[in-house]
Amino acid sequence: MSEKKKLSLTSRIVIGMVAGIILGTFIRYVAGDNAWVSLYLTNGLFDVVGQIFITSLKMLVVPLVFVSLVVGTCSLSDPSKLGRLGGKAVGMYMITTAIAITFAITAAILIQPGSGIERASDADFEPSEAPSVSEVIVNLFPDNPINAMAEGNMLQIIVFALLFGISMALIGKPGERLKGFFDDLNAVIMKLV
Repeated sequence: MSEKKKLSLTSRIVIGMVAGIILGTFIRYVAGDNAWVSLYLTNGLFDVVGQIFITSLKMLVVPLVFVSLVVGTCSLSDPSKLGRLGGKAVGMYMITTAIAITFAITAAILIQPGSGIERASDADFEPSEAPSVSEVIVNLFPDNPINAMAEGNMLQIIVFALLFGISMALIGKPGERLKGFFDDLNAVIMKLV
């Protein structure tokens, strides 16, 4: 007997996205501007389910990043590799952030949202001054890691997780006991994802 092969999370996400596009297109062409569809499906069921999904993703980001980095960092047996891991983690965060910003700016330039719409406003926008390089480096280290997690400050969470994992790796027996807890917590969070 052959077992069914489980689809990966990425495959299921792509299938869900394609199914959503097909369903949305189908409803748009079949129902058109039907008030019932707009009220109960689009702004009702789909909106509620979508908001719950987005909120659930936001809920998982901080614990997933923190626990995964702590587990990964404390699992390294050679302390000399820890510096490279930290550099790679911060580097990957910077690269993915730069890609996201580039994509967003490019999309905004191509699509030009809001063009042709003139709204009167008496609000003035005064941009704040960019922080100096030394401020940016100092701000990588959280003065309160719990507050950084509550605010979703990912760079501070990454730095704290790496320092926490390094400390666990270097402390010996207590770190090994704590590593077991974080391994279990990581398994729970992965299941939740």
